[in-house]
Amino acid sequence: MLQKRRTFLKTTSLGLSVLATGTAYRCQGKSTPIANVTHPVIISTWDHGMAANKVGLNILKNKGSALDAVEKGVIVVENDPTVQTVGLGGFPDREGNVTLDACIMKGDGQCGSVAFLQDIKNPIAVARKVMEKTPHIMIVGSGAKQFALEMGFKEENLLTEASRKKYEEWLKTGVYKPKINIENHDTISTLALDANGHLAGACTTSGAAWKMHGRVGDSPLIAAGLFVDDEVGAAAATGLGEAVIRTAGSAMVVEAMRHGQSPEEACRSVCLRIKDKHKDISDLQVGFIALRKDGAYGAYSLQPGFTYALGQNETHELYQATSMF
Repeated sequence: MLQKRRTFLKTTSLGLSVLATGTAYRCQGKSTPIANVTHPVIISTWDHGMAANKVGLNILKNKGSALDAVEKGVIVVENDPTVQTVGLGGFPDREGNVTLDACIMKGDGQCGSVAFLQDIKNPIAVARKVMEKTPHIMIVGSGAKQFALEMGFKEENLLTEASRKKYEEWLKTGVYKPKINIENHDTISTLALDANGHLAGACTTSGAAWKMHGRVGDSPLIAAGLFVDDEVGAAAATGLGEAVIRTAGSAMVVEAMRHGQSPEEACRSVCLRIKDKHKDISDLQVGFIALRKDGAYGAYSLQPGFTYALGQNETHELYQATSMF
């Protein structure tokens, strides 16, 4: 896979963010080019986003919806047991249980979510059923599993032999260090813009490895892990969920774009807010991807190591996101 690093001019002043002032804050560095962007576009977090994008972009090129593109794209990753942070084969919690979280959202505000779901390998598909078949937005735990079984999903053991061995190794020390980065990422988030100008997003994860039983991060939370608005754009998060939740991260990225920031600038401004809320960020990683309604895209992270995949026209490329440090 082709990996590229964007280079940026160093800023001399952070200035005031749009989130504090209500006026557009312009980064002093270069931002992602927005000229000559063609529809459709799909963008996903991390290296495994390449596999999701290939499926999703094929749907988009055949006049499919952004919603179908993001759902079917991330399902590929959920079904891959070698990706040990999503779906089948995901790392378990400290009790040895694989628990999954996911949400999906359309640009018109319709959305669905499941959290603390066990024994069902495609939580993103269950989340879509919540959106389409119920009056609710979020269903969790045993209720989510019951709903999935009623919708025809198959119950199966999600703990693979490879993940079980990793869990047994962890039990020897039992030390929980939720540092999430390229070597220990936890989520796939995907955003898409279809030929009709509609946006959609999906976010799915097995959560932080060795988490407390019952812990839920940002991934199934609308406004935190994912937010989509056809009037403006879409954003999604990855990294330590608690930090994203505290700032309603993805919704704030979209609001920053609403006030005039480019996708990358918007991601950066929310990363700055997260930085300001934590005394020590040496072990904290958070990254965002953003896709504007005109097809412009961007990404930014606190620490180096965050990669994102882009699919448009006939090309698929992997990029290194610009980072604060």
